Amino acid sequence: MKDRPDNASVTFRLGSSTTSSTRLLRVRIHRSAAGYYIGTYCGCGPYSRESGYYLTRELAQADLDSGAYGR
Repeated sequence: MKDRPDNASVTFRLGSSTTSSTRLLRVRIHRSAAGYYIGTYCGCGPYSRESGYYLTRELAQADLDSGAYGR
C-alpha cells in the first residue's frame, strides 16, 4: 500500500445505512501482547489491525512511514 500519504486517515462507515455515522480514524502504531502493529483506534478501543505484528516500534514506524504494510 505504497500510495498512502504520510499521516493517512481512513474513513469508516459504521452501522446500517439508516443509522450509520462517519468517523475519521487515523492509522497509527499500537501495542498489544503480541507486539506492535499498524491499525486504527476509536473511542471504544482498537478498531482495526492493518498490518502483521512487529517486534519493535521502530520496525512498525518504518513500514508506516513508507506505506509498505498490510496483512
